[in-house]
Amino acid sequence: MAVNIPFKEVPSAKRHSLPPSYIALLGHSGSQAPQLMHSSVILSAIMVCLTMQRYENLYYTLSPIFVPRMKLSQRIESLHWLGEEIRTFLDKQEYKEWNHAIKLAEQQNGWFTRDNIIMALKGFEPWLTRDALQQWANTYHLPEENNKPITVSVVMAGNIPLVGFHDFLCVLITGNIIEAKLSNSDNILLSFLAKRLIEIEPLWKGFIKIVEKLSPTLQAVIATGSNNTAKHFEYYFKTVPHIIRRNRNGVAVLNGKETEQELSELGKDIFSYFGLGCRNVSKLYVPDGYDFTTFFRSIEKYGAVIQHNKYANNYTYNRTIYLMDSKVFTDNNFLAVIENKQISSPIAVLHFEYYTDLSDLGKELAKHAEQIQCIAADKEVAKKLGSISIPIVEFGHTQSPGLNDYADGVDVIKFILEQSHS
Repeated sequence: MAVNIPFKEVPSAKRHSLPPSYIALLGHSGSQAPQLMHSSVILSAIMVCLTMQRYENLYYTLSPIFVPRMKLSQRIESLHWLGEEIRTFLDKQEYKEWNHAIKLAEQQNGWFTRDNIIMALKGFEPWLTRDALQQWANTYHLPEENNKPITVSVVMAGNIPLVGFHDFLCVLITGNIIEAKLSNSDNILLSFLAKRLIEIEPLWKGFIKIVEKLSPTLQAVIATGSNNTAKHFEYYFKTVPHIIRRNRNGVAVLNGKETEQELSELGKDIFSYFGLGCRNVSKLYVPDGYDFTTFFRSIEKYGAVIQHNKYANNYTYNRTIYLMDSKVFTDNNFLAVIENKQISSPIAVLHFEYYTDLSDLGKELAKHAEQIQCIAADKEVAKKLGSISIPIVEFGHTQSPGLNDYADGVDVIKFILEQSHS
């Protein structure tokens, strides 16, 4: 496929068609003229290729030897250009290839609407700039070259579009190899972005492996799934350095003084991606005697979610169950709000719980930190909650994490670097 980057500046990587290591294999000495190779050398090279195809274990063990090296500056530059392409697409949304990939993702997963996919792209587009990436790299004092790349195997979730992109980026920025096992619910979009990145900088081809199953020889694993699948991950990867992620949700703490604008922003935290993300707010903590009238009025703008068939089916089902069980709840024809101590709530349902003292609530939330991804609250409430390890963000920003906002509070870059140096 021809590369067509609609920008004036072209990355220097576009000026060659083969990585230096491959040129060397073909007999390039560093001068402009190819050198003649002895037939035995050619046969040896062919045997190496055949052996790598035949013996998967050997390939994965030796693959770092054959991977071309990339300098940090090259990684940042090419990722910046991927960001430029995303920004250009978001501006006009005219690229045929991008629109085709989005259409395929919509067809594959009924929850992946075009609006939600665009929202995901807008969410991480700010990460892909030279300044943002360089600042991120500087935080960890990443060297210009990684001479001993490891393979990081990443099992990705598929609850919202491109949910595994941050892990993808963490592995690549450190100059390591990613072996990505994509979810069957989201295996189109990341594959497409990987392809675009390789077309911008062909050297990435040696660093990005999208696989159906993980290699037998594992060096480090990052796996995200439900509480049930996490148990299996813990067993299968018990002998391998790993990060295992389970179910988490966002919560919001209100004090009753919120404006309609703030509550409208909270609606974004509740309804983005139909509430399927681990950062979506699934539960409210409200003061005793809280009146939900203003809250319901403020979220009316999100009523279009009920037009989505899968969301509507969940709303109808859950509402019917509550009615049959004589549960007390309030709803506005697209969201059921019910008092429940559980942090995680079903689709189209919002749990709530009363509190009397914010300081005591902060201590209670700390006890459930492993179930909570983030807290949405204003600055006054955040201060009164006290010292708490859970990230607190403003209303409307739960689904807008930065490069340094790691899922479950586990620093992925630090984890990868520890494995690289072990």
